[in-house]
Order: sequence, then C-alpha cells, then structure tokens
Amino acid sequence: MSEEVMPRIDVTKELPHKAQLNYMKLIEKENLERVRKLKRIRQRNIVSGLLLGSGVLGVYFYSMYAVKQENFLDDLDEPLKQ
Repeated sequence: MSEEVMPRIDVTKELPHKAQLNYMKLIEKENLERVRKLKRIRQRNIVSGLLLGSGVLGVYFYSMYAVKQENFLDDLDEPLKQ
C-alpha cells in the first residue's frame, strides 16, 4: 500500500522559484473551480434524469390504467355469448 502513495515533498526546499509556487497555486485554484462546476453539472444531470424518468413512468402507468378501464371490446363479445 505504501508503494502506491507518492512521497510528500517540501515545497519550500524542492521548488526554489516563487514563480513555480504561484503557478502551482493558480493551477490548484482553477482545478478547484473546475471540480465545483462539475459537481453542479452532475447534480443538475441527476435531477433532470430523475424528472424525465418519473415523467416516462407516469405516462406508462397512466396508459396502463387507461387501457385497463376501456370496455368497448366487451360490448363486441356480448352478441357471441347470447
């Protein structure tokens, strides 16, 4: 397990230039903003999927309910029974 984890580095010793530190901070900020945007998009996609799925299920169950109530075919079978 310890072989899979990258070793920690001391940023002040191994990266001597301030420009590199500033660039790292800038990239970290941009990455955090990107992660926030992706989380918002994922949440919106989940909500949209649930709404669409519930709409589809609603139409399906309503159509099953409506077909179950139809009885016009029963009227056609009555003359045959007599």
